[in-house]
Amino acid sequence: MKKNQIYPPDWQRYFVPKLFLCMKLTIFLFFLSMLGATASSFSQQSKFNLQLKNTTIKDVFDELKSQSDYQFFYSNDDFDVSRRVDVDLNDASIENVLEQILGDMDVSYKIVDKSVIISKSDVVWSFDQKQQQQQVSVSGTVTDGGGQPLPGVTVVEKGTTNGTITDFDGKYVLRDIAATSTLIFSFVGMENIEMALDGRSLIDVVMQEQTIGLEEVVAIGYGVQRKEAVTGSVASVGGEELRAVASSNISQSLQGRVAGVEMMQTSSRPGASMQIRIRGTRSLTASNDPLIVLDGIPFAGSLQDINPSDIKSLDILKDASATAVYGSRGANGVIIITTFKGDSKDKEPVVTYSGYYGVKSLMNKYPMMNADEFITWREEAIKNGASWQYGVDEDKSVSTDWQDLMFETGMVTSHDVGLSGSTKGGGYSFGAGYYDETSVLPGQEYERYSLRANFDQKLGERVKVGVSSISSYGIVTGETSNILGTVLSLTPITNPYNADGSIKTGSLAINNQDIGLYYNPLMVDQLGDKWRERRKNFASYNSFYGEVNIVDGLKYRMNLGLNYRQSNYGKYNGAETPYNASTISNAQIENVLTTNWAVENLLYYDKTFAEKHTLGLVAMYSAEQTESNTSNMAGQDVAADFLQYYNFGLLSDDGEITVDPEKQIYYKRGLTSAMARATYNYDGKYMATATVRSDGSSVLASGKKWHTYPALSVGWLASSEEFMQSVKWLNFLKFRVGYGQTSNQAIQPYQTLGGLSTNYYNFGSRNVSGYYVSNLPNYNLGWEYSTNWNLAMEFHALDNRLSGTLEYYTQTTKDVLVAQSLPPTSGVTESFMTNIGKTQNKGVELSLNGNVIKDLNGWSWDVGVNFFVNRNKIKELASGQQYDKGNGWFVGEPIDVIYDFKKIGIWQKGEENEVTKYEGSTGEVGMIKVEYTGDYDAQGNPTRQIGQGTTLEDDDRQILGSVEPDFQGGFNTRVGYKGFDLSVIGSFKSGGILVSALHSQTSYLNMNNGRRGQVKIDYWTEDNPTNAYPKPYGPEVTNNPKYASTLSYFDASYVKVSTITLAYNFKQDWLQKLKLNKLRLYVTAQNPFVFGSKFYKETGLDPQPNSNSSDTSTQAVADNAVVTNRIQVVGYNTPATRNFLFGLNVTF
Repeated sequence: MKKNQIYPPDWQRYFVPKLFLCMKLTIFLFFLSMLGATASSFSQQSKFNLQLKNTTIKDVFDELKSQSDYQFFYSNDDFDVSRRVDVDLNDASIENVLEQILGDMDVSYKIVDKSVIISKSDVVWSFDQKQQQQQVSVSGTVTDGGGQPLPGVTVVEKGTTNGTITDFDGKYVLRDIAATSTLIFSFVGMENIEMALDGRSLIDVVMQEQTIGLEEVVAIGYGVQRKEAVTGSVASVGGEELRAVASSNISQSLQGRVAGVEMMQTSSRPGASMQIRIRGTRSLTASNDPLIVLDGIPFAGSLQDINPSDIKSLDILKDASATAVYGSRGANGVIIITTFKGDSKDKEPVVTYSGYYGVKSLMNKYPMMNADEFITWREEAIKNGASWQYGVDEDKSVSTDWQDLMFETGMVTSHDVGLSGSTKGGGYSFGAGYYDETSVLPGQEYERYSLRANFDQKLGERVKVGVSSISSYGIVTGETSNILGTVLSLTPITNPYNADGSIKTGSLAINNQDIGLYYNPLMVDQLGDKWRERRKNFASYNSFYGEVNIVDGLKYRMNLGLNYRQSNYGKYNGAETPYNASTISNAQIENVLTTNWAVENLLYYDKTFAEKHTLGLVAMYSAEQTESNTSNMAGQDVAADFLQYYNFGLLSDDGEITVDPEKQIYYKRGLTSAMARATYNYDGKYMATATVRSDGSSVLASGKKWHTYPALSVGWLASSEEFMQSVKWLNFLKFRVGYGQTSNQAIQPYQTLGGLSTNYYNFGSRNVSGYYVSNLPNYNLGWEYSTNWNLAMEFHALDNRLSGTLEYYTQTTKDVLVAQSLPPTSGVTESFMTNIGKTQNKGVELSLNGNVIKDLNGWSWDVGVNFFVNRNKIKELASGQQYDKGNGWFVGEPIDVIYDFKKIGIWQKGEENEVTKYEGSTGEVGMIKVEYTGDYDAQGNPTRQIGQGTTLEDDDRQILGSVEPDFQGGFNTRVGYKGFDLSVIGSFKSGGILVSALHSQTSYLNMNNGRRGQVKIDYWTEDNPTNAYPKPYGPEVTNNPKYASTLSYFDASYVKVSTITLAYNFKQDWLQKLKLNKLRLYVTAQNPFVFGSKFYKETGLDPQPNSNSSDTSTQAVADNAVVTNRIQVVGYNTPATRNFLFGLNVTF
């Protein structure tokens, strides 16, 4: 930023004449005794001719500087430089101009040589000759975070009118200061600093930058723009905000931060990734994941590979007018990540350290029955006819809390070190990080080592080159283990120990029936070599660029990205362990190698014409290719446990190696693209951006590989219009409209070629593999198209203390890419990828940020909240179909609906005749009552039994609703007092359906028959005629209560406080004693509170989804219901935790 102005930096403009200015300052000081005459003489010699209408005070200052050598110094807190004024003066002095534009404001000014110092009226400046001759009370130097001197910083003795400013070398002198006084340092664009004098005569200060409102520069893809000039939908989150939430990856830090962006866990195990959706779900079976761009290059990896400490800023492109520059890769939105780079302004190397240590504890135990509750429940089941009796290892006098025995305290540790600095004409930045997280369950852990290196260097006046590299090595242990499922299934009346105190092992059964004890999970810590599951991931993402300034305003740049990813997975299950009940051991290995390269050639042109017309042009041609190879092998009967999965050549004589052809995967895909973008800005009021891009994809059919799509967006800065100047409370008002087309080709390659699979058949005395057609080719497979409209309003009001953005969008997607199932008569077993159907997303987003208290006796308070509503709908399906029952798709309904029976209560005593009418002879009181949707005869009797219909319309299942909420959002607030700050971050959701795997039909924890550990529920008995849950051992389907899937649906509403952080930032005087530039200590609580959730109130479990419904260890797909694999559920693969962290950030 320009240090003496409110607008962003123009260091070349300032520092090129710095030597000349310093020489003038030296002469000025030498003739200090002539100060008054000198200042008066210069001001009298400089005359100005100004005819400016409806222009800002800041623009007046710029015009004065262009006509003279005057420099202006002020604090943005003292007065509003965005205020608009009219100036019509000829042959006027600097004093005449200042009186006209500042006359009615509570400020004063001082002209010293060619410096104009403006401040509040109550400040008395220390510049007269008498003061200069007095003894120095305090002096020092003020610099920025990079060690660069700051001229024009206001230094005032707190509570007095005694003040001064720093000179061009950042030096200051204040005289006659009391030994107990405090100095206040303030400067536009910098955080204010208070320093206690404590009798010292030398105080040096380092000021830290702050980004304020519209000064912010955001990444828009292949370039940056000031926020006020952006015409597309772009949301920005600073690196400091992300790092305020201690996490293993940035997706966790983004939860609740940005309107229209939803983060959902795919698993709660350490190291698990998160699902990101920007403005809802568009495609039915193709990918809905956004594109990640890292340092300007499309990123081929996972967000887990990026250390949050390496991130400087993050920008999210949400609408098609913003994402158009990335074409089909940006069909689902774009997340642009910029990492730290060296700063050529940094004179001295800057070293940073960030670290935290924390403990993880169970948020709440799973709601399982204790011994007394379980015995009562089992006796009720036996009374109702259950055949499961007490096992030989069960004892009614025993009371075991398996969760207390199994859960342990998890740990999380993070260390990050950074080094940045400058070279002659360049800068460098290096970083290293380590992260380790252990689960509250044994055998689950995630470790990550990361390295970062960035280097930029000028070669002469026109050439600049740079390199950026991020590498990570991650180790995930126990990623598929379901030890928790075993723990929850054990009955509380089983003793885990033998009479001698040793741990029980092995499996017991009576008459081939399950009993209370399976393989004891307490064995896990003693398994040693008998079990191991580990995935090692190595990734290296490297980008290089070269930049040539051809002529003024014209620049060529080439980007080159080279990426390498390797994943090695191994799993070994020894015989008779909690993970393998068999007497034969088994092992599995899988290796995945993926390489990716991308080349981009870019031509930039930026020029301002006639002062008010600014034109920017970008042209690009790019190509990229990804190649991946997966191999998989399994073996049985490993010769010795210590061999595990490391050497399949050492299986026992009876060992067997299996190579499944379906798991041997190879693919190569490529994309070639051309893009052009033009941006135009007139007088800072009227803005337009036009983009056109063409993509050619290798995965689509011949003749349909290429697609060209346009985008256009316009903006109007209404607050700059003359008729708006009377609205004093409104500081900024902008409207923008965007239209764009985009497309999607995020499918697996070779769908146009079909596929072969293998099967074995008997050929004499041996099995021989043969090939068969498993899926058909589609010779017409093309693009999935989307059309997007976006309307928005942005505002700043009340002296910029309240700001907000309101957006409305609509997106229609046609020729949707769908993996369509074919009938058995087709002769194939797998789905057929094709273009069918149409979907639509509509939504509203509102973001509000307020500065409630601004530096009131050391207090400050900021508040932010965002709301968003997204409504998606299926508009068309293939061949005019109105539904696809197997996939849960219904025309006119949301994409992710729940299609099932509707539970309306429990059949009660006195309703025996009614239950027989609807359920037949198997109907009983105490069983789940569902809604009948069929017809009735003349006597009022149902014409069929429930669930016995032959078509979709009459089988009583119905659409119960969608998992999409009515609305959702997030909130954050920060309260500061001097060096302390308290921040709270959270999210909320209203409406929608939550699916609980714990209560689902396929969860054996809900087998209401008395066999295993049971979820604590309010179940029906003759003495407790509840309508909540059915009686133990009532009518069943596959050993579960009939219609049990209806028990897994809950209201998804909640308000959750996800993070509370209390921090202390050490003051500058302390830092000087410690030889530090910055020191921050903090303590953080994660997941401390949940409010307004019926599910949480009943179960104590986190209401935020944490698993895919297809997760085999937490499956929630029921026999009678359609709960598709797309839907996120609250699972039980790993429980939610409440974490407490202690950390510090240090800058040396």
